[in-house]
Amino acid sequence: MKPKIALLLPKLSLYGGAERFSYNLASYLAPDFDVHFICAKKETTPPRGVNVTCLGRPPLGKAMKIFWYAMRAELFLRKQHFDLTVGLGNTFRQDVLRLSGGPTKIFWELSKKAYPEGFSRKFKMFRRRISPGNRFTQAIEMIQLRNSQNLIAVSHLVRDWTIKAYPFLSKKDFQIIYNQPDLSRFSPAKDEIKLKLRDKFSLPKDKIIVSTAGTNFMLKGVAQLISSLNLLPDKFYLIVAGKRNPAYFLRLARKLNVVERVKFMGQVKDMISFYRASDIFVLPTFYDACSNAVLEALATGIPVVSSQNNGSSIFLSQDLVIKDPTNHIDLAEKILLASKQKRLAFTWPENIRAGLREYKKTFLNILGA
Repeated sequence: MKPKIALLLPKLSLYGGAERFSYNLASYLAPDFDVHFICAKKETTPPRGVNVTCLGRPPLGKAMKIFWYAMRAELFLRKQHFDLTVGLGNTFRQDVLRLSGGPTKIFWELSKKAYPEGFSRKFKMFRRRISPGNRFTQAIEMIQLRNSQNLIAVSHLVRDWTIKAYPFLSKKDFQIIYNQPDLSRFSPAKDEIKLKLRDKFSLPKDKIIVSTAGTNFMLKGVAQLISSLNLLPDKFYLIVAGKRNPAYFLRLARKLNVVERVKFMGQVKDMISFYRASDIFVLPTFYDACSNAVLEALATGIPVVSSQNNGSSIFLSQDLVIKDPTNHIDLAEKILLASKQKRLAFTWPENIRAGLREYKKTFLNILGA
């Protein structure tokens, strides 16, 4: 008989990093486990062989939705028998807890620097502190860390941040399993392909294309990237993938007289082509548990620059790692250095655990199977 496993996440969806990972994990485990996905809302058809229990969600605010799901999931698990329960979001109790985002306290501490000093930053932090949803999230975070027997962090940095925020934990309490892109899909392209892709995206062929991507432009350091562009030769051209409104950043580009060298591309569905059309990928993020975009860009063979506040930076040459994301001068120097490097095929380090297979091995080991 297959082991019965429960995956716990508020949404069954393909939109969002945690949601897509959880969907893929459920699909991967289905042949060997009796997989049950316990959610509050189902937004997509479940993978083949996966049973879904939808607990429902009342039309309430963010805080009550968080609390509702955590309580309903707890009550549901008390009435059911599972050989293993895996927490992937805000739940009180589980056998295995995957830490995909890091502790709220550290996120606030680092991410606030993305906002200009003065009223803008103070108001942002004030809103965070008074948000009932954030208060519930922090409370659940403490409870689940104390009530989980096995902790899996998505990067060494997430592990270290979590220990810093919760000193009752130690390194021995964690396993570390990185996300891993499909290296058969994200692979280098020849120069002639790159030029064709620039036609596809209406990009200049005679420029050094610096690309970045994200859903929160302020947090990902797009303002700093635009400021660094002002210090680089005219041949450097920035493209940005993401759905957010770029108005603030376009105003900054106009102020710095680089607006003709910046293109906001909106949501890009073909990210493989996006990376292949680029010469350099840059993510001067103020906080990232483990950026998938950095790993995907590396897999396409282009040089990557990112900050030390990104768990994926462990894979980068240290001379391309930004110490302070606010320092656009240092960022410009790193981009200039990266532009002199050649495209290289990326090989995953053998000593770093990654991918869905490692989760399956971990679960089987816990079950003694």
